[in-house]
Amino acid sequence: MRRLYFVGVSTTQSSIMTIFPAWAEVLGLDAEMRGVDLPLQAPLADVRDAVAAVRSDPQAAGALVTTHKAAVHDAAGAWFDELDEAARLCHEVSCIVLRDGRMLGWAKDPITSRQAYTQLLGPEPWRDGASDVVCLGAGGAGLALLVAVLGEEHQPGRFVLTDRDPERLELANEVLSRLRPRAEVELCRTAGTSDTDQVVASAAPGSLIVNATGMGKDSPGSPISDGAVFPRGAVAWDMNYRGDLDFLRQARAQEWDRGLTIADGWRYFLHGWTEVIAEVFDVPMHTTRFAELAAVAAEVTGRNVAGTAP
Repeated sequence: MRRLYFVGVSTTQSSIMTIFPAWAEVLGLDAEMRGVDLPLQAPLADVRDAVAAVRSDPQAAGALVTTHKAAVHDAAGAWFDELDEAARLCHEVSCIVLRDGRMLGWAKDPITSRQAYTQLLGPEPWRDGASDVVCLGAGGAGLALLVAVLGEEHQPGRFVLTDRDPERLELANEVLSRLRPRAEVELCRTAGTSDTDQVVASAAPGSLIVNATGMGKDSPGSPISDGAVFPRGAVAWDMNYRGDLDFLRQARAQEWDRGLTIADGWRYFLHGWTEVIAEVFDVPMHTTRFAELAAVAAEVTGRNVAGTAP
């Protein structure tokens, strides 16, 4: 039996532990899941040990990495025989594959974030360039969203990326120098929710406002305060699908008054896992197969296919 590792923070709480066995049966995979929990801001030595454990397991097929994507790159990047362009660009690894005695790494989030937001917004969401994208958090998910959006043919009028860590914004600036975006880009260091509230309020009507911080899942709270005001007609997207989801609660409080569209990270979660499974086990992941797996995930978790909890 092959083994797929899941390197995260609270892996036993993830729906994938219930979903993966059902998916493996549908896909005809003789495989099991093994979670590896590391705390937020885990020492690089511990992250390196986790990657070493995956690499040394003769039954390991690969791994999916969530919160510790950048740390895997920093701690064990030299161990990879090959990294894809996105992994080198974003300085992160979200997918590890062990194949023919080699260890390969990918940053899948630019692909999966694009898949998720086009399902939410449509295939060409910024054709008119009128609205903004405000991404709260410049960690792995936020940086991947920046790469995805600013790699589109049609781009928003403005892309705003916020973070409290200046080093994450410095990396984002380095990535921007290689992307050459057509959109206006602002990198904003925020000291707290009052700063973030101002950024959200300044966005154009109909903008996409994204919580990419992990707050509400891996850590408590939200990047904005309860007093934040969303732009009229905005789309509020929390990349998290489980946890307290305070950002979604705040958006729902304004849903009717501000005409908001609200989405959690369920589809993003599904795309993230199916992309990695396709890579690790060499399984083609076409539209029909994804729809089948999404339906299976909804059935075993009690969610509807769109991802809303009952």
